[in-house]
Amino acid sequence: MSIETPRWPGGARMAVVVTIDFNDIHDIVAREPSTEGREKTLSVWRYGARRGVDRVLDVLDKHQVRASWFVPGRVAEEHRGLVGQIHAAGHELASNGYRCEIFDKLDLAQQQEAFRRGHGAVAEAVGEAPVGFRSASGNWAPGFADTLRAAGIRWSSSWRGDDLPYFHEPLAAPRLVELPLHYELEDEPYFAFNLYPPVPPGQSRIASYRDVLDNWRQDFAGFRRYGLCYLLRLHPEMIGTTGRIALLDELLGELRGQSDNWFTTGREVADWWAGTQPPNAPGHPVEIFARHIAELPS
Repeated sequence: MSIETPRWPGGARMAVVVTIDFNDIHDIVAREPSTEGREKTLSVWRYGARRGVDRVLDVLDKHQVRASWFVPGRVAEEHRGLVGQIHAAGHELASNGYRCEIFDKLDLAQQQEAFRRGHGAVAEAVGEAPVGFRSASGNWAPGFADTLRAAGIRWSSSWRGDDLPYFHEPLAAPRLVELPLHYELEDEPYFAFNLYPPVPPGQSRIASYRDVLDNWRQDFAGFRRYGLCYLLRLHPEMIGTTGRIALLDELLGELRGQSDNWFTTGREVADWWAGTQPPNAPGHPVEIFARHIAELPS
């Protein structure tokens, strides 16, 4: 893969997208049901609404970066003021189900209901329908991509498997663009922690802040070398603490210092990709997955 042919607007060398998952307590309750009702434990995740969102917004504003915020419908209902504050600051709001449902545990109809309920709640909170979607965890069922298209969703950031955006199958218009994730460009694998109930189950997390920043820098250098789409996935309760917010501040300061980085939102990358790029290369992982699903016994 080379950067001989610039692929980004204005000849930019790479795209940079900051995404924030504002899930409050709902993601951890969905994944660790034993935490439900344990307010001492849940206060770890409630910190995002109490302190983290404001700190993240301040740093984004300092560096003039617009981010894409994924908000489940229940959070849009419970924290309407904060969600409105995020929207008023010029950031993109995107859907994340209703209560961070684990899609592996749901059939297609249940996935569709979770999406529609969550999508509607975010639209009502900010006065416009989101065009982006992220599934909190788990695979979506065959046919779910068609549900997203029918609802006006133009991009997802749920899957992995590449360094550049790609199109979901089927490729019929309107195209659904995927902006892939990388675990090393998230804060959760480094920082998510609770002593009891244990999160993560095997314990031993909370990495060195300096090492995490160095990881993000090294990955950025690689993405820039090949002209890719560098996408961060952050959580206000993790990156928004008093010590860690400095990591985001320092990273954005360095990246902003290079004028040929295209700082943008998921929506703008997806629109650019859908309007300018050819279909996926033959044999792309998303094509192989679609073929595998089609061959499963009914």
